[in-house]
Amino acid sequence: MAIKLKTEHLAQIKEHGEQTYPHECCGFLLGEREGSTNNLREVYPGENERQDSRHNRYLITPEQSRRADSYARSRKLGVIGYYHSHPDHPAAPSGYDLDHSCWPGESYIIVAIEKGKAAALNSFSKPDYTQFEQEEILVEDC
Repeated sequence: MAIKLKTEHLAQIKEHGEQTYPHECCGFLLGEREGSTNNLREVYPGENERQDSRHNRYLITPEQSRRADSYARSRKLGVIGYYHSHPDHPAAPSGYDLDHSCWPGESYIIVAIEKGKAAALNSFSKPDYTQFEQEEILVEDC
């Protein structure tokens, strides 16, 4: 699996993480799938609606998901994955992420925010429900 995106998409995700620090940010990845590659066309920021432990958990409500899906369809796109930040924690999925995250075939981007500044960013896929695998990030600027 791989995700193809533009530099501006990376910048949007990192900026969202910096803006919400010290809490986790979250959002949707909109685009389409081509073979084993997810092509990101738009980053759709979400809002962490969790009321507790916002520094290490996020919540996307069903209503928020419906709005994102509706917006994606209006642009002739689909939800191809999700992103969130890890404030002062590595850009790697936690056990909680594994239990509460994306479906097989979707991309799952995590950006580390260290002391308020974006650091490492990685993307993962979940080929089955038991584990994450790091996926290649293909950056195109055209």
